[in-house]
Amino acid sequence: MTWRPALWLVAGGVVLADQLSKQWVLNNLVPGELHPVLGDWLGIELVFNSGAAFSFGNSTTWLLTIVAIIVSVAIVYYARRAQTTAAVWIFGVGLGGAIGNLIDRLFRAPSFGQGHVVDFINYNGWFVGNIADIAIVGAAIVVVLMGILGKNLLAPASSDTDETSTNADAAAGSDALGAGDSTSPEARPSE
Repeated sequence: MTWRPALWLVAGGVVLADQLSKQWVLNNLVPGELHPVLGDWLGIELVFNSGAAFSFGNSTTWLLTIVAIIVSVAIVYYARRAQTTAAVWIFGVGLGGAIGNLIDRLFRAPSFGQGHVVDFINYNGWFVGNIADIAIVGAAIVVVLMGILGKNLLAPASSDTDETSTNADAAAGSDALGAGDSTSPEARPSE
């Protein structure tokens, strides 16, 4: 199957949760002000990230935007070969996370393609992230674990060719069977 509605529904749900949470934070928090949730371990703090994870690459926002677009397209491409519903969900979660942060890069200040990502989940002062980040990291961890456990998320690339040739062989076989069909005048026994 090349088009999977579940992929888009899951990705859309992640994007919606991500963007709504970011909008809530923008409307209710002052940048840089930490609000503890679980003591020092977890808090909410509005920050604007022009870089990648841990604020690396602050001066390469355009490059990060291009990478996010490529990653999103790659996820959609590979998700077509997902073998199970769980694999489709994993790809959907990763795609939703990538698109959530890509929306920030494209449409937030300071300019198109160079927007700063809204981060607000402070993990003990180590780094600050958002729901899109959780989705991306979570999907990546599951993909790695599935690989370690030997569970294939994707059908082999050659399966499309094999499936097409199998369908062609089946069609040819049914045509050959049709030639011997009793409704054909040549195939009816003479009486």
